[in-house]
Amino acid sequence: MWLILLASAATLTTAIWYSKAENDVYMLKLLTLIYWGATIMVLVDHAMGYLMEGGDFLEMTAEATVLGTILVITGLIIWEIALLLKDPKKALYKRHAQN
Repeated sequence: MWLILLASAATLTTAIWYSKAENDVYMLKLLTLIYWGATIMVLVDHAMGYLMEGGDFLEMTAEATVLGTILVITGLIIWEIALLLKDPKKALYKRHAQN
């Protein structure tokens, strides 16, 4: 289930980023890369586990759903930290005009 949640988040953020790609003030490109990187990592993990041990490719349990939700939230937290550090709207660190 966590693969499905991460792939859904990656697809959704890619669509949002692509629609606003000309003016990527909020660094949606970074969020998209975070989610696609995590999705590829989980896909490789599932594929290797399936090939080595067999069993189900997708785990559809409550624990897998919670893990997927935690991974999506973690991606948002990392993106928000990067956004706060860059401060694209200069809301935290106002620049003074130099005369």
